[in-house]
Amino acid sequence: MADNVANNVADNVVGNVVEIDVVSDVMCPWCYIGKRRLEKALKLIPDHIEVEITWRPFQLDATIPQSGRDRKTYLEQKFGSAEGIAQVYEPIAKAGEVEGLPFNLEGIEVSPNTLDCHRLLHWAAIEGVQGKLSEILFEAYFVKAIDLTKNENLVALAVEAGMDGKVVKRMLESDADKAEVQAEIDEYRQMGVQSVPTMIVGKKYAVIGAREDTTIAEVIEGVYQERQMEAEQTGST
Repeated sequence: MADNVANNVADNVVGNVVEIDVVSDVMCPWCYIGKRRLEKALKLIPDHIEVEITWRPFQLDATIPQSGRDRKTYLEQKFGSAEGIAQVYEPIAKAGEVEGLPFNLEGIEVSPNTLDCHRLLHWAAIEGVQGKLSEILFEAYFVKAIDLTKNENLVALAVEAGMDGKVVKRMLESDADKAEVQAEIDEYRQMGVQSVPTMIVGKKYAVIGAREDTTIAEVIEGVYQERQMEAEQTGST
């Protein structure tokens, strides 16, 4: 699958900046864990390597209505029983503890359709606050158990990230960029992305899942070194 992703993204660009496209979903706990591990990885790479992170949209379950679904019922239907839910979430809770994430999984009452969250992140990228908003959304859902189906909550979170609340409210109440965001989600599925997080490093290599920080750092450094070698070879011809 990584090869499929690599074969469908643009060629990498020579330079010190290594692009990381993080394909993720706000309702994915492993994406929050992956975010922490990415942050740790960035502390492991040499200072001369610059990284540009862009959060890309993905929906684990696009069939959830815009009003959301009762979380308990949703999980029981998905995993079969309370025991099944506990089995799935035990490693998540443990990994979250290691990464310093105080998951409040039992406090979440509504499983949201995250398309509007991805629209928010799309607009946040234009405003230059996408990274900040991604953290705010993850924390809102997994720690504060905020209902992400309500526009007033999304507006408040956007304002916390530094966005204009009146503008965000007006855009959320419209269909602004729904088609564009949905097209991007579809594009990543067509590229072979089946699970998240998937980090596409340097427009070339896919790191699938919440991999350890050392693994992510190795891929980033590898992309940088590969580009330097290509630049040297180009310069010598």
